[in-house]
Amino acid sequence: HKGLIVDYIGIKRAMDKALAQYSKVDNENIEDINASVTVVLDTLSLLDAEFNQFDQTPYFSKVPSQQIQCLKEAAEFMLKSVAKKNGFMNMVKRLKLAYDVCVGSDQLNQGQRDKIHFYFAVRSYLFKLIKGDAPDTAQMNARVKQLIAEALKSDGVEEIVKMGAKQGSFDLFDKDYLEKLKKVKLPHTKVELLKKLLNQAISETGKTNRAKSIDFSKRFEALVKRYNERKEDTKLISNVLEEFSVHIIELYEQLCEKGIPGISTEEQAFYDILASLATKYDFTYPSEKLISLSSEVKEVVDDKAKYTDWSQRDDIKAGLKADLIILLHRWGYPPVSRDEVYQEIFKQAENYKKHHVS
Repeated sequence: HKGLIVDYIGIKRAMDKALAQYSKVDNENIEDINASVTVVLDTLSLLDAEFNQFDQTPYFSKVPSQQIQCLKEAAEFMLKSVAKKNGFMNMVKRLKLAYDVCVGSDQLNQGQRDKIHFYFAVRSYLFKLIKGDAPDTAQMNARVKQLIAEALKSDGVEEIVKMGAKQGSFDLFDKDYLEKLKKVKLPHTKVELLKKLLNQAISETGKTNRAKSIDFSKRFEALVKRYNERKEDTKLISNVLEEFSVHIIELYEQLCEKGIPGISTEEQAFYDILASLATKYDFTYPSEKLISLSSEVKEVVDDKAKYTDWSQRDDIKAGLKADLIILLHRWGYPPVSRDEVYQEIFKQAENYKKHHVS
């Protein structure tokens, strides 16, 4: 009546597998390990074939500077083709899943283990360049992790790779980052880092100016689409990469340009909305009047947004719409769809307030 029954049924199988994997004490589940070894060896063979035109020997030289340079050049080698890069990432992911099971097997020699860690390192480095973090570093040894960290630092772009991470804060519009990227010698790596910089900058802009962010996102997507449609075997690939880098830098610099002097960030966002609608519907509206109108739009929005739940209350939203219609009519803003103007202004105001920008 006062006791506790602890049932260990089912635990033996898991223990047997762990012991067979790491201590080789029991061979009850050795079939799984053998199958995993087969997958590891087959995948290594496929990866070696992918890298048959690449010299990996510097990585195994044990000279840190050579290892770091080889790691960066291996990533560059994979970035030459989207299909090649994606295929490589998937193969190494499969390699890791199999290696996790047979990591303690004596069927794998040291040379094969070194190769496995090389491919892990290349994938992790690529992942950090493209995404900013690597989810599959648990199986890497400390030396490989250190090499990846040093490879990132050596180009002076560690801050770019960390962009979007929760820890630390970076000024995405600091021109120093752009100057660092311009010095990166590996063209495909440079392109990936520039894409990351611009994408993060657009995302950050979206917190204060939704219309501007959407505009630049569309322009960026169109630019990337043209780049991705290039022929992988073109003899002018270096020119294509350089041209793409120049276009990204131009787009980034345009995004960094200051707005209209004398108006607030929020007023600039409303100005951009009204100006874009004027362009969309092909009518002319004096810039001076648009600046003043944007200022009054902000006053109307602030009056309604002073309530905590303003964006959820139908009565406040109806009042905001009515006030905006009266305001636009008073300023003679052309009779485009009033509902469209309201919707764009409401989305901008809601987005702006959500990010608590002062």
